[in-house]
Amino acid sequence: MAGRRAPREGGGAQVTSVVQDYLKLIWKLGERSDDPVTTTVLARGLGVGAPTVSETVQRLAAQGWVNHRPYHPVTLTPQGRDLALAMVRRHRLLETWLVRELGYGWDEVHDEAEVLEHAVSERFVDALDARLGHPWRDPHGDPIPTRDGSVRSVRGQPAGSLRDGEQGRVVRVVDDDPAVLRECAAAGVVVDAVVIGPVTLSAAALSAVRVEPTGAVSGDGSPAPSG
Repeated sequence: MAGRRAPREGGGAQVTSVVQDYLKLIWKLGERSDDPVTTTVLARGLGVGAPTVSETVQRLAAQGWVNHRPYHPVTLTPQGRDLALAMVRRHRLLETWLVRELGYGWDEVHDEAEVLEHAVSERFVDALDARLGHPWRDPHGDPIPTRDGSVRSVRGQPAGSLRDGEQGRVVRVVDDDPAVLRECAAAGVVVDAVVIGPVTLSAAALSAVRVEPTGAVSGDGSPAPSG
């Protein structure tokens, strides 16, 4: 799909699926962490070589999508952020649709949405949003940007950080690894589930599951009295 091109209104720059993928990843990395987004981090996330990423980032900067200087982090320009959010919106709405309407598992939707997001029109995306009832998050708890670019902040803390007896509500499960998603589903660790520390999952899953602590529990499993 890398060769698909669509005209961009204003500025004359062309939007390819490569541009879309880079901008979307830059935004997602910034959403999940305060760590700087470097070309090395992008290369790892995209599964391509660092020289290729450096060359592409230079081109994106020349086209006005990103800000970048050698040995400095990559950041999105306002134009780049708008396109990144539009792509994130497409991807997460498509994942939601695939799970709700077509019966896909939450571990199966990422690759399917990656293909579809480059093909659907804005009219289709808006119709899909309305059909789904304007959901604010996808099956993994990732917030879905609105049409005007508004997006909620959802981070939480790793489930592995819950102390013994501390209770937390699952708010998000990072969807990078399908095997981790299958492990979490088998253990009942899904969005909005309540878990109690220490949570028994693999190290990778403990890192992927984000929770919001809701307090301690007593020895019989009921909420501990406050004060």
